[in-house]
Amino acid sequence: MKLAIFDIGGSAVKYGLWEQHQLSQTSQFPTPTTFEEMKEQMKEVVDRFGVGVEGVAISAPGAVNVPERRIDGISAVPYIHKRPIFDELEEYLGLPVTIENDANCAGIAEIQMGAGQDAVNAVFVVIGTGVGGAIFINRKLYKASHLFGGEFGLVKPKGDRTLSQAGTSVKAAQQYSQITKKEVNGKELFDLKEAGDKTAELVINELYDNIAAVLYNLQVSIDPDMVIIGGGISARPELPEELGSRLYKTLAEEEVEEIMPEIRNCQFHNDANLIGAASNFELYYQEMQERNLRG
Repeated sequence: MKLAIFDIGGSAVKYGLWEQHQLSQTSQFPTPTTFEEMKEQMKEVVDRFGVGVEGVAISAPGAVNVPERRIDGISAVPYIHKRPIFDELEEYLGLPVTIENDANCAGIAEIQMGAGQDAVNAVFVVIGTGVGGAIFINRKLYKASHLFGGEFGLVKPKGDRTLSQAGTSVKAAQQYSQITKKEVNGKELFDLKEAGDKTAELVINELYDNIAAVLYNLQVSIDPDMVIIGGGISARPELPEELGSRLYKTLAEEEVEEIMPEIRNCQFHNDANLIGAASNFELYYQEMQERNLRG
C-alpha cells in the first residue's frame, strides 16, 4: 500500500511516503495559517509522490471523532476543528483519508511494529513538553466515552500539579533554574546530574517519583502487561529501570507486586506519529473490508 502521511503540529507539518511498510521521503513545511493553504500544501506533496498513492493518513492534535468524521477539542491549529475535515480533505485530494490523534498514532506505531509488539494490554505514555498517551486493550486502541482515553497529563501525582506540570524534563529544568538561578534545558539538567550536581540529582529524582506515581495509578486501574514510554525523555536508556524500581516498590508496599508490568522505552521516537498514522490507515481499511465481507 502506498500512502502519503502527514503529522500536523503547531509549528510544522511533517510528511512522508509509506510504501511496503517502509517510511521514506520525509520532510516538513511550516504549519499554514488557513485550512485552504493546508489543503493546497498537502495536495502538492501527494502529487509529488506520483502515481499510485492509494490514500492519505494523518496524525493530528485534538480529540479525533472518527464516527462523526471531525476533530473535536482544541489545539494550536484551530482551523482543523469543528468541521467535516475528513469529507473536505477526501473531496479536495481525491483519495480516502484517515485521521487519528497524534499520541494515539504514536502508540499504534509502537503496538503494531515497535516496542509493544508482544503486549496484549498496554499503556503508552508520551512525555515531552507536556504529557499525553494512549491505552490499548487486547491490542485495540481504547478511546473511551468522551475520546479522552490516554490523557495522562491531567493525572495529579500529588498535590494540585498535574503530570504535565510535574513530570517533564522541561518543568524539571525550570525547577532547577529557580533553585540555582542558572538557566538550563532538559538535556543539560541530565548532564549536570551525571557530572555529580546534587541539585540536579534531587530534581530528576523528584521527576522520576512523579512519573512513577502516575504509573502506579494506571497499573492498579488499567492493569496493563506493558508500559511504553515515548517523547524526548525516552532517549534516556536508564529510564525503564528508574521508573520500574519505583513502581515495584509502591506495588510491593500494597502487596500487589505480582501485577508489575514490563516497562520499555519506545522504538520509533520522532517517526512514531507518521508510522502510526500509516498503520492506522491500514487497520481501518482492513476492518472495513472485513465488514463488507461479512455483509
